[in-house]
Amino acid sequence: MNASAAASAQGLGRWLLFIHQLPPKPDYLRVKVRRRLQRLGAVPLKSTVYLLPNRDDAIEDFQWLLNEVVSEGGDATICAANLLSGLSDEDAEHLFRSERDADYVELARSADAVAVTTPGASDEMMRLKRRLESIHAVDFFGATERRQAEHALSMLEHRLQPAVEAQERSKPAERPSGATWVTRKGIFIDRIASAWLIRRFIDPAASFRFVEATSRRKAGEIRFDMYGGDFTHVGDQCTFETLLDAFALADQQLGAIGEIVHDIDLKDAKFERDETEGVAAVIRGIALGNDDDQERLEQGALVFDSLYRQLQHSHRIAAE
Repeated sequence: MNASAAASAQGLGRWLLFIHQLPPKPDYLRVKVRRRLQRLGAVPLKSTVYLLPNRDDAIEDFQWLLNEVVSEGGDATICAANLLSGLSDEDAEHLFRSERDADYVELARSADAVAVTTPGASDEMMRLKRRLESIHAVDFFGATERRQAEHALSMLEHRLQPAVEAQERSKPAERPSGATWVTRKGIFIDRIASAWLIRRFIDPAASFRFVEATSRRKAGEIRFDMYGGDFTHVGDQCTFETLLDAFALADQQLGAIGEIVHDIDLKDAKFERDETEGVAAVIRGIALGNDDDQERLEQGALVFDSLYRQLQHSHRIAAE
């Protein structure tokens, strides 16, 4: 499926079907394809038919998988479709929620099983956080068990916090210069704000690349706000807050922006700053008006530059 075909698929149906047939050999191919489909969040309708919501990233993910299947001597087809009888849209959404609920429940059980005294417990906690992020990336319809998994990880972090803080706060991270910073496509509040923070206060010569969540890491790049990233969510912190801590950015205005970004991104109303609703509305407008991530970044940077200046001004007025 080329770019024009991918674009046209958006108007053909709500769902994408991946229909494939694999050769009997090599034996590992069947397992490899099944695991790839699971990582993409696809659910099986039949043993060789998998379903995803019709989205630009899903089309591209299926296309990459199709190329792999064909290169191994198999056959595959991608279809955009509507469900007319048998399985309803509601039934399909239930399938996705059930799959993700099972993932969240398994993660919560794993977090509960980690003992504070277990060697490598902090590393296991970080692995589970990355796993949570990867599940959330394919939770297309809001599975109900997500909060249980988040709570289990939060409790684990609370038990391990003294050791984690001692390790993470021992010294600030070294600031790179002119690095390539990589994050997921379709940037929104946390990725836009984090990119602004990186370019403005951490790595002024930074360049940015926007990739699929499943893309392979390239040598030398720094990944943020994505699965397996160098800087991403930690506990109940969004990526912006993680970057503030990692690089010891104690600026009062940046802290306030971190609170705004946190509440918009995590939707937990933890800080409830007056500016939050307005910033959220402006960023939503930028996202709705721009499919290009670089343009979203540049327009978002203007917003956060202005917000930073306004917070500086308010702080000076309050101090007088």
